[in-house]
Amino acid sequence: IAAWHQLRSPAMLRVCVVLLVLALVVAEEAQLRIGVKHRPAECPRKSSKGDTLEMHYTGSLLDGTVFDSSKERDPLKFTLGAGHVIQGWDRGLVNMCVGEKRKLTIPSHLAYGERGSPPKIPGGATLKFEVELINIS
Repeated sequence: IAAWHQLRSPAMLRVCVVLLVLALVVAEEAQLRIGVKHRPAECPRKSSKGDTLEMHYTGSLLDGTVFDSSKERDPLKFTLGAGHVIQGWDRGLVNMCVGEKRKLTIPSHLAYGERGSPPKIPGGATLKFEVELINIS
């Protein structure tokens, strides 16, 4: 019974509140975030798993350091949902229209995880991508 009273003390309640807030922050950081920056007026076809997509992209770390970009070369071509790209892309590029631009914030576990992709992407890194869908086939 004495332990129960200690758990109900104001100090323990404050500790519990702090831990709950921290858990919510960690859960929020672990989520894939998809922001639509531009959506064309007409969209006769949306991307789906199994489609071959051609994308332009710029990838950066949270501090803004760019680690890769296709802007000065040909678009990246890959099959959506086939594991050819990081999981954050396979999930974050579904239902896109040609000409659509998105901003993806991808937590580490949906990118390169704790191992990273040295030398440019450290382990545990959350990544940001500005992407544009060029073609669906």
